[in-house]
Amino acid sequence: MKVLVDAFGGDYAPLEIIKGGVRCLDRYDDLEIALVGNTEKIKQCAKENDLDIASFTIYDAPDIVTMEDEAGEIMKSKKNSSMAVGLRLLAKGEADAFLSAGNSGALVVGATMIVKRIKGVKRPAFSPVMPTSKGPVLLIDSGANIDVRPEMLRQFGIMGSIYMENVLGVKNPRVALANVGTEDHKGGALQHQAFQLLKETPVNFIGNMEARDIPAGAADVIVADGFTGNVIVKMYEGVAMELFKKIKGVFYKNVKTKLAALLIKKELSELKDYFDYNQYGAAPVMGVSKPVLKTHGSAKADAVVTAMKSVIDFTNTDVVGKIEENIVALKIQKEENE
Repeated sequence: MKVLVDAFGGDYAPLEIIKGGVRCLDRYDDLEIALVGNTEKIKQCAKENDLDIASFTIYDAPDIVTMEDEAGEIMKSKKNSSMAVGLRLLAKGEADAFLSAGNSGALVVGATMIVKRIKGVKRPAFSPVMPTSKGPVLLIDSGANIDVRPEMLRQFGIMGSIYMENVLGVKNPRVALANVGTEDHKGGALQHQAFQLLKETPVNFIGNMEARDIPAGAADVIVADGFTGNVIVKMYEGVAMELFKKIKGVFYKNVKTKLAALLIKKELSELKDYFDYNQYGAAPVMGVSKPVLKTHGSAKADAVVTAMKSVIDFTNTDVVGKIEENIVALKIQKEENE
């Protein structure tokens, strides 16, 4: 499998991205990595840090998409960026997948405009995996689509269910619709219509769900419009960070609490790992015609290694193909019913 890696995406690029790529080759069999970015800077960085990249293919891309750039710039002034070049190479069939830690908005726009949507998919969606007390939960969408229609939420439910079953091995994943209450009649017109469509969709739809029930693992897939989903994921991250700041403050308060921290150091470390986004791999841009995945902007080498597993599993299980099959089948069913 050949994976294109955006060498200049993220806060710690290119060093941590290159380091992660080197570790990936040691970890995963039959993997070929191609770095996309400024060739001279990649080689210089590798040399200065004693990193062996002799086996890497490098595709030159002089421009960089920053986190401050507007999403549409990838199609305008940043056509020669590592992200844009990588997506074009993927679209041409030069590799099997693309991984980036760069600008999320630009990645969605680029994937949609360059790689193109799966036939029948109305909108691609960002799909991060988050921790719960009963295992991982996939949130779809988390920011790619602020304004959506009910049919889009229905497709999000299908795509999320396919991912959880095939990539994370969750049998018959429970799909819920993010809402302000659990009763069937809750929400606005969008939620009402999406609720009815999801009930008629061949997924394990369990109804509406309030945000407070997500951390308890009450569902495996949470369907939301991009605005709601982004608020959920950012709140999730913020609460986790503040919680650990408070815990650290308690254990560093005095000698007694410091001794207590030493006694449960292993357990505290396990708790921290449980909330660490790096262990949940990369978030796929669900609904595009080839595997495009996004790892966290602050990802370091270990996070790149974990993200690569998501890329490999997503590609090997043919999630893209299964989504297309299900969307086509749903369309046929709809036409027959009409």
